[in-house]
Amino acid sequence: MATPSKVYSSCSLLMGILFAYSTALQFNDPDWFLWVPLYGCACAVNLLKWDVFLEAMNQVGKATMGLGICMWMKVVAEDYMNGIAGFLSLDLSERVVREKTGSGLVVCSMILHLIAASSSSSPKIHRTSKSKREFPRYLTYGMAWLVAFSYGLPIFFFLVQKGKMKF
Repeated sequence: MATPSKVYSSCSLLMGILFAYSTALQFNDPDWFLWVPLYGCACAVNLLKWDVFLEAMNQVGKATMGLGICMWMKVVAEDYMNGIAGFLSLDLSERVVREKTGSGLVVCSMILHLIAASSSSSPKIHRTSKSKREFPRYLTYGMAWLVAFSYGLPIFFFLVQKGKMKF
């Protein structure tokens, strides 16, 4: 079985921390009962070892991805119907943009983890040694880009642009 790289594991830890923080912030939301399970399950999938709970994490990952897609579509429809921010907006002062971004991050994270789980059952063989199996680099790079975006966007918006949140 292919062992995830240290970068991938570190990025999973950072995403798990971000989703745990997001879970804690949802309890004052009117629809917290939708967002807490979404972020809580995403946190669990990012923090737990896949090789120990592979089948259970696959099921949780698939369910979380499905819920994330539904939540993303709900927020995009709400934004479109009310004309709040626009589809491509990254203005984090708007609630719908924060929710759209958060659900999108969950979906992207679940996709990367589900691909990693499926690739660990049939990994590529390392070219120099037939006994050592290689973890796909695109998964490591994808998770690194996801962490860079998810931590970089709020830092840029709130610290550099000094944006204010609207509730």
